This record gives sequence, structure tokens and C-alpha cells, in this order.
Amino acid sequence: MTTLQILATIFAAGAATVLTRALPFLVFPDGRETPRYVRYLGHALPGAIFGLLVVYCLKDVNLLSGSRGIPEAVGIVVAAVLYKRWHNMLISIFASTAVFMVLVNLVF
Repeated sequence: MTTLQILATIFAAGAATVLTRALPFLVFPDGRETPRYVRYLGHALPGAIFGLLVVYCLKDVNLLSGSRGIPEAVGIVVAAVLYKRWHNMLISIFASTAVFMVLVNLVF
């Protein structure tokens, strides 16, 4: 890679960063109501991402060998209970991951 290509790549990355950071302020200026579809996405996407994370984590679970998915099931229950209680995804994700890791490393 030549020096000119490296500089062009750095400039493009910097321009993309500035554009992505400034775009929301340009599209949704102060004083205007947020469009309904953006509010809907803000409401629906966290749950969809959480569901996607659960599916991704369970894709390789084999119910016919090893711990038979018990640590995974306990982790899901912990995540669901904590999210229902506090409505905070970070708490539920971190706590359920910790419970899963303890079960996998110390129990099963």
C-alpha cells in the first residue's frame, strides 16, 4: 500500500466518522418531533437484539450430550427474570453471563 492510499483511507475513515456522528443532528434538528417510525424502532429494536443474542447463543447447544443445555437454560431464566424486574438489558446480560460461566466452569 502506498502512502497516498494510506492517507486516503485515513481521510475516508475520518470523514465517515464525522458524517455518522453529525447525521442525526442534521436529520432530526431540535424543536421538531421525532418521527413515529424512529420512536417505534427505539422501542422495538432492543428486544429484537436481545432475541437475536439468545438465538445466537443457543445455536450450538446439543441436548443429547454434555450438560444437556442446563447452564444455558438457567442463564436464559436469569436474564428473563432480571429484565422483567429492572427493565435493564445490561444488568440481565451481565448477570446471566456470570451465572452461565459459574455453572459451566464450577458445576458442569
